[in-house]
Amino acid sequence: MSGRLGKVRVLIVDDHPHGREGIREILSGDDLFEAVGEASSGEEAIALASDLLPDLVLMDIRMPGMGGLEATYRLKLLLPSLKIIMVTVSDDITHLFEAIKRGAQGYLLKNLDPSAWLQYLREIAVDEAPMSKELAFRLLQEFSAGASGSTAGTETSASQLNSAFPLTPLSGREQEVLQRVATGASNKEIAAVLNLSEHTVKNHLKNILQKLHLENRVQLTRYAMEQGLLRG
Repeated sequence: MSGRLGKVRVLIVDDHPHGREGIREILSGDDLFEAVGEASSGEEAIALASDLLPDLVLMDIRMPGMGGLEATYRLKLLLPSLKIIMVTVSDDITHLFEAIKRGAQGYLLKNLDPSAWLQYLREIAVDEAPMSKELAFRLLQEFSAGASGSTAGTETSASQLNSAFPLTPLSGREQEVLQRVATGASNKEIAAVLNLSEHTVKNHLKNILQKLHLENRVQLTRYAMEQGLLRG
């Protein structure tokens, strides 16, 4: 992401002018971020993103016409490396889970303190923001249900992880890091559990992403679940 070398270019998408103004004001509190455009609909967001090529899109979920979920799906098809964060007034797990499936990297609640927004966005910019543990567990439930053809037996605890991995290009330590990333653990938490430094965890995470040709922690979580690496 260009934020490592310069500013992170952000496209703001919200159908309410006051909503866009509020987001723009939050971003102005950190020199890392630059608001390069605003859209009031999913259709407008797609057109602007194609022209502006932002690094990050802050996408409202509920909008007239094309909503944020559909716009996210189409934008990720058009610009696969684009990072999209859903912005919502509700932490409805159904909508958030659907957003993750369509390619979003995470979500922000509109009523969060601006400092929490900026911290989270900075972590997203360098691929260090963990998934919410609730979302990680819900993903595990959904993939388990899909595999069994029913919802029975999907209440598997995230602690009941299967340590037997199929053939992968990952080392044993990288497999341990991947397991914990997929349950929503932060770098600091992983370092504490595995008795490593945060710097070492970051290096392992970088190597895992390169080996699996993935871009971020959300994709790692989906990979682990789709490959059956977390089913107890």
